[in-house]
Amino acid sequence: MKKFISNLILILVVCFIFSGCATRQAAEIGEVKTTSRAGTISQSKSFKTTKDSLEVPVEDELGSFSEHRTHVFDPLEPINRAIFAFNHEFYRFVIRPVADGYEFILPKIVREGIDNVYENLTFPVRFVNHGLQGRFDRAGKELGAFVVNSVAGIGGVWHPSEKIEFLKDIPKADTGQTFAKWGIGHGPYLVLPVLGPTTVRDFVGMVGDYALNPVSWATFAFGGEVWTLAITSPNTVRTLPKRMDEYDAATKHAIDRYTSARMTYIHFRNKHAKR
Repeated sequence: MKKFISNLILILVVCFIFSGCATRQAAEIGEVKTTSRAGTISQSKSFKTTKDSLEVPVEDELGSFSEHRTHVFDPLEPINRAIFAFNHEFYRFVIRPVADGYEFILPKIVREGIDNVYENLTFPVRFVNHGLQGRFDRAGKELGAFVVNSVAGIGGVWHPSEKIEFLKDIPKADTGQTFAKWGIGHGPYLVLPVLGPTTVRDFVGMVGDYALNPVSWATFAFGGEVWTLAITSPNTVRTLPKRMDEYDAATKHAIDRYTSARMTYIHFRNKHAKR
């Protein structure tokens, strides 16, 4: 029984490892924004988000998204909706309490330090993808920021590069974005257990991000369940508050939570691919 529970926890952690590769975070305070035909409505709660604020398309009174008529290929919608319903309850009763506990126990300055370290470690994901996209100027800036943060920031605990005009506000890059820039479409929309919304293209991109992530290399180098949990758990838990806030922003006041989450994800990824 103990081995079963241990394996279950390990599976969940590995799942979140993949999701952690795809969260595309940045150390900047922002606001979740919702967009509608009437304009932009800022939610009252601010939290850590990407440099470009997450925009949530707003349903009209009929539950449709008049302003965002991007076609979404969703051939597995019945299955996706069932998984989405499971995820909703899992987030509510498992993930949200963990996220709240993490924020309650650790002071903000400690959480920011942890975020900074892991963001610094994921430098290869951004560096390689900028190169694959032909943006060698951005790849060079990523390398410069990594060196500055690793040396002057003591292993990335602080990010002094953000105070250097030449090195701050470097656009994020990931493998899914690279595929988009190569002209590869989303493919079928998917909702994965625990991980949530993605597409076939972005799921393959997650695998690429995972392969480029030094945190993943460490788990293979050391091996064993204990080391895997020790190395990946902080990276997993640190992302939960932001992920839950984004999920709430996309679904809390929606007439149809599933459709709202789907359109928010596709809208965000389309915007990300254009940067």
